[in-house]
Amino acid sequence: MKLEGRIWKFGSDIDTDAIIPARYLNESDPMELAKHVMENERPEFLRKIRKGDLLLAAKNFGCGSSREHAPLALKAAGISCIIAESFSRIFYRNGLNLGLPLLESSEAPKGIEDGDRVRVDLATGEIDDLTQKKKFYAKPIPIFMQDLIRDGGLIRHLKRK
Repeated sequence: MKLEGRIWKFGSDIDTDAIIPARYLNESDPMELAKHVMENERPEFLRKIRKGDLLLAAKNFGCGSSREHAPLALKAAGISCIIAESFSRIFYRNGLNLGLPLLESSEAPKGIEDGDRVRVDLATGEIDDLTQKKKFYAKPIPIFMQDLIRDGGLIRHLKRK
């Protein structure tokens, strides 16, 4: 599975409150949550994001509260994949359970710039920065997890089986 889009770059320790502020946690509709994603971190994010864009972060992305609202809001906003040096364990699992591809790469966050256009191959872990004409690598997503992502998340995957 290959994905291509524009990069939105963030730093380390972006917590779930930065992704979706706690005041919106009484909302469960993904599209309503998406209206507030990253609004305190980067106010222009929601106005300028395009379906298929990718998010790039440094260490410990998704730390903080163990809520599904954060990956759900990002996915509903149109983020097709998140690449980070590392993820909070619970965010990582929640993201994959919702069918949001997450790639761990120690080199991509250091070399890819905000706004670069990239192509990601989930099977091989290759990340091609089309803007800079450079290649980076992430841990590939195992086949069974690619199936889960392709099916739209864990629940849809289980129903399909």
